[in-house]
Amino acid sequence: MQHIKPNGARARTRGTLRIAATAVIVALASIAPAAHAQSNAVKELAAPPPIQLPLKPNAEYAKFPRYAGMLGARQIVLRLGPKTDDPSGVHGEYQFTDTGEVILIAGDREDTTLEVEESNDGTHITGNWVGKFAADGTLSGERMNVDDSNPQEFDLRPLAAGAPVPPPGAPATQGNAQSATSTSASTPAGATTPSGAAGGGQAGGQPVNGVSNLRTGE
Repeated sequence: MQHIKPNGARARTRGTLRIAATAVIVALASIAPAAHAQSNAVKELAAPPPIQLPLKPNAEYAKFPRYAGMLGARQIVLRLGPKTDDPSGVHGEYQFTDTGEVILIAGDREDTTLEVEESNDGTHITGNWVGKFAADGTLSGERMNVDDSNPQEFDLRPLAAGAPVPPPGAPATQGNAQSATSTSASTPAGATTPSGAAGGGQAGGQPVNGVSNLRTGE
């Protein structure tokens, strides 16, 4: 004979199953938001930080060699250095001296040939550069739009570490010119060099009132 459970037992069984199913649903509901939050956190860590516009000079590029000169009719200062993960790769930025606008640049250098792309927002390519490095470090070539239109010549010269950016159109290496300018500026017009200072001083002379460039002969 088949044993049939009483109605009350079946009701209790269904109630127990409902409670268990509800507990499972509640547990899954509590786990899902945590897993979703963890997934978002991982994505945020993996994603690069958002780019702030307009672009600002990158402190990472401050150690790179500088080149100063003209791009078309405007003066720029280029900071260009090697990539750490690509033997032939280079990257950096250039900045217009008149407006301060910063443009990112990245590409390849093979021997003396430079081929790079530029971006004014860090996402979209806005131009291409093709140039050559001369034996003295000068970099010259053409910058073009993405479709190779509107070519502009650039002529950039290495800028010594710590040296000020020269005026537009002036040579980037101005050490001698600056020295000569400062010397001439420090010498009053019409003044003559004392014979003692020019000739190393007169033998047996003595300073006058503690001023070494004025001496009396004995």
